[in-house]
Amino acid sequence: MESAPSALAPSSTAGQAAGNHAAFAPAVLALGVGSFAIGTGEFVVMGLLPEMARDLGVTIPQAGHTISAYALGVVIGAPVLAVLAAHWQRRVLLIAMMALFALGNVASAMAPGYASLNLLRFVAGLPHGTYFGVAALVAAALAPPQRRASAVALVMSGLATATMLGVPLAAWLGQHLGWRSAFVLVGAIAAVTCVLVQRYVPPLEAPHGTSPWRELGALAKPQVWLTLGIGAVGFGGMFAVFSYIKPLLTEVTGMPITAVPLALGLFGLGMVVGNLVGARLADKSLMRTIAGVLAWTVLVLVGFLFTAPYTVPVCINVFLLGTLVAIGPALQIRLMDVADHAQTLAAALNHSAFNIANALGAWLGGVAIAAGLGWTSTGWVGALLAIGGLLVFAASLWLHRRTRRMA
Repeated sequence: MESAPSALAPSSTAGQAAGNHAAFAPAVLALGVGSFAIGTGEFVVMGLLPEMARDLGVTIPQAGHTISAYALGVVIGAPVLAVLAAHWQRRVLLIAMMALFALGNVASAMAPGYASLNLLRFVAGLPHGTYFGVAALVAAALAPPQRRASAVALVMSGLATATMLGVPLAAWLGQHLGWRSAFVLVGAIAAVTCVLVQRYVPPLEAPHGTSPWRELGALAKPQVWLTLGIGAVGFGGMFAVFSYIKPLLTEVTGMPITAVPLALGLFGLGMVVGNLVGARLADKSLMRTIAGVLAWTVLVLVGFLFTAPYTVPVCINVFLLGTLVAIGPALQIRLMDVADHAQTLAAALNHSAFNIANALGAWLGGVAIAAGLGWTSTGWVGALLAIGGLLVFAASLWLHRRTRRMA
């Protein structure tokens, strides 16, 4: 399997590379603040569904459609914006994406009704995938080659930290000042990110010869589609459960609503642990890490069927649910490897896949609940999706081995 091309232009010199490595820490910190903003904006809705539903006059599953609207924006925006802006300077593209994200969230806070909120959540999701994809490319370019997954994980650690700190804070604001205040907070963090990226991220150019047509070449590669399928199906299991975690904790476990932000913090802590451990494992063995995390996902999601009625066990299970993001850095590097020269589109499509998982998991979980199967039925839905991800992974592995034999 060929190594992924560097995200730097081929004309980069050894001196430039050394300078890039020196800029790694402040650049990753700036990019991490952006992922913190996106993570807070994406996940806080799941903790405010009852408040949103009550204010907008809809049911909780209907309010959950705003999650799917945001995810749809990511799915569409990631490939479209990545292809159209593939030749842009990386720093300029990052700032543009974060500015659009800030505007989308502030506008969401001012949405007059349910329909307009869904539309504005869609708009806010458009820059999500391209920001994360380009941020991953920048981090990988600034890091030593053998630490690419760890570099990507550091950027994504802002997403994990968001679920541990940003989401509980925004959920607390939403419960005391109204759910709209949470979106204002997200917009403010995004605006700060624009300033930090301008100050600390080096002005890296896109690779020489980058064009929309070359980026679209990634779509002709079967392994790209299979890798996207692993994320879109297998990772959907986590969202099937987490999208409805608040009513599960309050209705099944009997947890007081004031304790829910603490449970969300445990989920975030699990994300931090899973993100870092998953990246280290992926640096050592990429394919084994993907398979292992998918199998772990099945076990964790089935666990909710047994732990949901009990406070301490379900809190441990919520922490373990967060560790499932360990698959993120591994799939990001896998896509960059199999996409060859179409790096921008491949990196962005990873987050399209994750948000297809978001939409699919939230929708199927809502279908199971609406069918009267109960809040814990999302555990079965999630486990079946994770098994589906394992099947797609098996197909990818078979094709990889078959291609090597033919070569």
